[in-house]
Amino acid sequence: MAAPVGSLPQLRLPSGPTPITAEQRYWRTFKNQLLIPSPTSYPVTHISCTSDSFAVTTGTRVQIYSNRTRKLLKTITRFGDVARSGEIRHDGKVLVAGDDSGKMQVFDVNSRAILKTWTEHKQPVWTTRWSPTDLTTLLSASDDCTVRLWDLPSNEPTTTFVGHNDYVRSAQFLPGTMSNMIISGSYDSTVKLWDPRVGKNSAVMTFKHAAPVEAVLPMPSGTTVLAAADSSVSVLDLVAARPLHVISNHQKTVTSLSLAGGGQRLVTGGLEGHVKMFETTGWNVVNSAKYQSPILSVLVIPSSSADSSPSSDRHLAVGMQSGVLSVRTRLSGNEMAKEKEREREMASLISGNIASFDAKQSKRKRRIEAGSRLDLVGEGADVVIANDRPTKTKERGWQKDLRHARYGRALDQVLDKTSPHHRPLDALQLLLALRHRSAMRDALEGRNEESVQPVIKWTCGHICDPRYVSVCVELGLHLLDLYAEYAGGSAELHDGFRTLHRRVKVEVERAQVACQTGGMLESLVLGAM
Repeated sequence: MAAPVGSLPQLRLPSGPTPITAEQRYWRTFKNQLLIPSPTSYPVTHISCTSDSFAVTTGTRVQIYSNRTRKLLKTITRFGDVARSGEIRHDGKVLVAGDDSGKMQVFDVNSRAILKTWTEHKQPVWTTRWSPTDLTTLLSASDDCTVRLWDLPSNEPTTTFVGHNDYVRSAQFLPGTMSNMIISGSYDSTVKLWDPRVGKNSAVMTFKHAAPVEAVLPMPSGTTVLAAADSSVSVLDLVAARPLHVISNHQKTVTSLSLAGGGQRLVTGGLEGHVKMFETTGWNVVNSAKYQSPILSVLVIPSSSADSSPSSDRHLAVGMQSGVLSVRTRLSGNEMAKEKEREREMASLISGNIASFDAKQSKRKRRIEAGSRLDLVGEGADVVIANDRPTKTKERGWQKDLRHARYGRALDQVLDKTSPHHRPLDALQLLLALRHRSAMRDALEGRNEESVQPVIKWTCGHICDPRYVSVCVELGLHLLDLYAEYAGGSAELHDGFRTLHRRVKVEVERAQVACQTGGMLESLVLGAM
């Protein structure tokens, strides 16, 4: 009895460094971009969110959108001047906003009625914030150089902090146990920490910067604060009272800061139109995105689903100087699978292979249905019949030619990219088998000008890949030995060999530079020891 013929084992190349990092792959899942132009063409200056909705401030209105559908729910337009910092409270019931006249108003989100109006500020109010722990406490920061604390039932500010010498454009409550303290940034190039228990005329801590401070953002720990000044972001340690790090990856002024991933990532937006993402351990940039207009506001909106983790992000909202709001939504689970399926279907439609795509889909559905029927058959049966018959593996065409010593024909099959069964690794697998049988020259002999071209092109295309280089060198030597003498009478052969020579020359020069660089590094290391 003849021994069974087995197919060649599937070749697997060692995996090289991936060109896409895990962070880039994460941020690429924010797809399905929705561009919403402002109805008044004013810039989008502020974005805030709750678990169910997010509020967008543009011009003389604040628009409230649904987190789930991204559709407009309500528009608040009861402003006498340009609105600033429409901040929705975390319970989603009320919203506060200032305007350029110095007025502050509190609105009922459902009815859009004005619940409270304050006019103590005499210059534009750029920032309003709700306390993270107290539903009736909020702050305001104004161009009149003051930061004020307010209590919703009261008509007067509970505390007025005086100490800045220029416009105060950003302020935040500290999180957690330090929520009674306030951090503010001003155009006098300082970041100040305020404590209502100490006094209103002296800051607890002051950090001096070299440029006006555009935005401040406390980290979830409450002991670290981020401050954007000019094109850099400072990481300030409140415990040690000193800066820890300076992020300088933007080319123009950084206008907005936002946390993502439960505080594990920082997202920044700048006037050069770039949104950059950083990891908060070493503050290294992990991803970047370019937008068509200067960016004034950035917010990563967390997922509102009950089964999602606290660190899961849902939307990336970006407000621009042009008045356009960009909302990118992160797809996950079934949504991601459906999106990939749509992309594959569209690619098949464009390439003209939609018939084969539909046939594969139908075959897959029939296989799943057959499997489900088999699962139901024999429920509760006492006897299980096992089928131990070996399944016969279908031999590929080039493998059959290789087994019957038709080496040239096998090589032509694996290099034919128009074949429906073409696989990129088949050529390498066949050449390794030919080398093992000392039959590589036999596969190359007797070729004409047309049939030798695919071999030369494949060699030129893979000779710079370290995983293919040994096979390509041997293949190239055989080609030169067999067909170099005919290059003078054939323009195609001449061009092919010239391309191969150029590729090898460039690779040799790179290797020489690498050796010289390695030698210099080795001498530097030895000199430092």
